[in-house]
Amino acid sequence: MSLDRPVHPDPYELLPATASFEVTSTDVADGQPLAPAQVAGEDGNVSPQLSWSGAPEGTKSFVVSCFDPDAPTPSGFWHWGLVDIPADVTSLETGAASGQLPAGAFQLRNDGGEHGFMGAAPPEGDQVHRYYFVVHAVGEEKLGIDESASFAVMSFNLAFKTLGRAILTGTYQH
Repeated sequence: MSLDRPVHPDPYELLPATASFEVTSTDVADGQPLAPAQVAGEDGNVSPQLSWSGAPEGTKSFVVSCFDPDAPTPSGFWHWGLVDIPADVTSLETGAASGQLPAGAFQLRNDGGEHGFMGAAPPEGDQVHRYYFVVHAVGEEKLGIDESASFAVMSFNLAFKTLGRAILTGTYQH
């Protein structure tokens, strides 16, 4: 069985257009391989530092997610979902997913089965995977879901409540 597959398009290009704003990180460089800390394993599974600015007017909260569209599944692989981040929060420190979350924010269960961040873990010998770290600017204080929601439900709600997206993409290959 070959693990060579066509590269999927940018999943966010398939969604309704929104404003864009900026996200930066001291841990993830756009288009570059992830550091060992953001890879699943003994020293990995550490959520990266993220800072964002220029969110659209009317932003009342944020959602941060990490998605791998290149996983060998029809639905990709969700590594992280941090929901209902207050609008006055504009950064997360390295390791925030396993530390103190912003007041009122909560994490969804990633596709590995845990609430929190799961590092990159593509199959050995597979193609390069892309990891989309996205900050979604939301026009409501609460997205309207709870920590038991699936990423499909989160994404459906975001489709109607997102004012803008800031995207940073890391890569990884075993």
